[in-house]
Amino acid sequence: MKTTLDLNDHLLANAKALAARQRTSLTRLIEEGLQLRLRVEAAGPAKARTRLPVFKGRGGLVAGVDPLSNKSLLEALGDDA
Repeated sequence: MKTTLDLNDHLLANAKALAARQRTSLTRLIEEGLQLRLRVEAAGPAKARTRLPVFKGRGGLVAGVDPLSNKSLLEALGDDA
């Protein structure tokens, strides 16, 4: 099917040069570009990044618990471990 496109002169010159370097036609180059865009569109929107919850409360360790001692931490856990 034939159609007429109104392209920016600089864009057209770059596209023709790329087509020549790749030894393909301008038509084929435009078709490939459209196929890529349509494939991305069909894939849907990119997934949003998942935000991890962050605890901003107060508190900390119970008095007398040494955070550098495994034994102290385990004793503080008691039967919960």
